[in-house]
Amino acid sequence: MIAVLCGGVGGVKLVAGLAAVLPDPTRLSVIVNTADDWTWCGLHVSPDVDTVLYTLAGCASLERGWGIDGDTWNALEMLGRYGLPTWFRIGDRDLATHIARTAWLREGQRLTDVVQRLGRLLGVSARVLPMCDERVETIVRVPGGRLAFQEYFVARRAADPVVGVEFDGIHRARVTPEVTEAVAQAALVVVAPSNPLVSIGPILAVPGMREALARTRGVTLAVSPLVGGRALKGPTVEMLRGVGLSAEPAAVAGMYREFLDVFVLDTQDRAMADAVAATASPARRLAVAWTDTIMADDAGRRRLASDVLGIARARGADVPGPAA
Repeated sequence: MIAVLCGGVGGVKLVAGLAAVLPDPTRLSVIVNTADDWTWCGLHVSPDVDTVLYTLAGCASLERGWGIDGDTWNALEMLGRYGLPTWFRIGDRDLATHIARTAWLREGQRLTDVVQRLGRLLGVSARVLPMCDERVETIVRVPGGRLAFQEYFVARRAADPVVGVEFDGIHRARVTPEVTEAVAQAALVVVAPSNPLVSIGPILAVPGMREALARTRGVTLAVSPLVGGRALKGPTVEMLRGVGLSAEPAAVAGMYREFLDVFVLDTQDRAMADAVAATASPARRLAVAWTDTIMADDAGRRRLASDVLGIARARGADVPGPAA
């Protein structure tokens, strides 16, 4: 079993690569950030979960990195005609997902069960798990006040300087039995190259999650979201600096130090290996590896996934080689 902690477009690329190279993708569990969830026109939208589902179902828009390929925008255009805001773009087929999810949640189903149901109906083989069933909301603190994540990221295009990040409702959240099982049974736990503050951070903030990761007998491995001092997508560098952290791989590794066994750098950053190794917890030895982490296309995703599996096997993880 392999478990991946994931949120955002960068992380989903590695998930897609793993699903493609594993001989049995049903052995893959993806634990997804839900603190980006958003109420839009009364509907429960789960952007990161849906990006994972659509990607694994083969219907994601690769051009946009979100939503469904070839979707149309008739409903959104009609909403604009009625004077409603349309900055949060929802396509017509995407809208059906949000309607179904909201209806099932209103029937009293857990978010975990709803996501599993969506995955089955979309033909997804991997197990996609929300980080928790409770509602958690990422709040970005900027000089002018507090913004919901989608307002900061989509409506304002991440233009505001960030001075802090909070997770409203996190104290009520709990690790689900499904997530606990996925982590406990994993031969390898991968922290995807997602934004460590707002994509991975909420997952780790769920009470009990860090403890579960520290207890797992599997190898825990993180892939750096930084390459040559920059993030390939999104405001990771600006956000890290805004909250007082250096935009360097060592700072990211330090955020995972109490449960991490291996940190994977991009080859461009191999000179930083000693600095990363120095972030290790006194209770754990941190190995540092490097490879080409840039996933420009499907071949790049499969290559990085294969490299991650190879690095994990060298560390002793009982994970399969790539499918023939």
